[in-house]
Amino acid sequence: MREIAFREALNEALAEEMRRDEDVFLMGEEVAEYDGAYKVSKGLLDEFGDRRVIDTPITEAGFAGIGVGAALGGLRPVVEMMTFNFAILALDQVINHAAKARYMSDGQFSVPMVVRGAGGAGGALAAQHSQSLEAQYAHVPGLKVMMPATPYDAKGMLKTAIRDPDPVIFIESEVLYGFSGEVPEEDEEYLIPVGKADLKREGPDCTVISWSRALHFADQACEKVKKEDDLEVDLIDLRSVRPFDGEMIRESVKKTNRVVVVEEGWPFASVGASISDWVFRELFDWLDAPVERVHQRDVPMPYAFNLEELSLPSSDEISEAIRRACYVNGR
Repeated sequence: MREIAFREALNEALAEEMRRDEDVFLMGEEVAEYDGAYKVSKGLLDEFGDRRVIDTPITEAGFAGIGVGAALGGLRPVVEMMTFNFAILALDQVINHAAKARYMSDGQFSVPMVVRGAGGAGGALAAQHSQSLEAQYAHVPGLKVMMPATPYDAKGMLKTAIRDPDPVIFIESEVLYGFSGEVPEEDEEYLIPVGKADLKREGPDCTVISWSRALHFADQACEKVKKEDDLEVDLIDLRSVRPFDGEMIRESVKKTNRVVVVEEGWPFASVGASISDWVFRELFDWLDAPVERVHQRDVPMPYAFNLEELSLPSSDEISEAIRRACYVNGR
């Protein structure tokens, strides 16, 4: 194993898949000459040339549409959105065309396309550039939604996404690009299946479910309640939010009988709301307490650093939710 940054793990995944399959190509704003806004595509232009690493104009709907057409024609485009805030402009292409092509053609056509880029809070980037928008994609049949939290997962999941025969939305937390972690050596190929969660911690007292950046807040909270309250927690990193690993959640809840769902996004009609609803419907008989939810405040993201931090879920809030679920001190 070796330690590399999140952005480097993504870069390796792209390079390895482009070497493996000549149909894979990358397109997006500043991905070529500038090496990517977050340097995820660093060095790819030099290795693969401008036919496979393509700078586009600032026209998200346009180049997303080109990606759909290329995928329908047999290629495997990786379409980078500089951030998923800008991907809103491409929703017609992604939702009305990429997501529905297989169904509307009775399986005659598929769209093996990855739409990837940064999402979530970015650090004083204000309301229009700090949104967690995974729910709008997870809502749509025909789309798979993957959200890694570590460099190890980022590499293995992106390689899987590129090989998938259907469209995959791949959202990377903007503030995790510099986060370092262990991955296998470059000659050790590995894939992480779509819809397979990862159990980060084990314990009998509560099940905490999270993904992407929020997982790290949840991990801090789990450590806090372990030290302060002697609570041992199952911490589940969903990794894929659609499809999600219901079987791992089921087995954990049967053991712990208590659930806390943690997400960076807004509370209403969110991924966390859907997970909580599924737990209530499918696992009600194993619950000994209401499902707790921790999420961003239901407001646009503030610009100021201190207000952004207050808007996001914190380890203290998650710790309190775990205590409530476990009726610590009568709560």
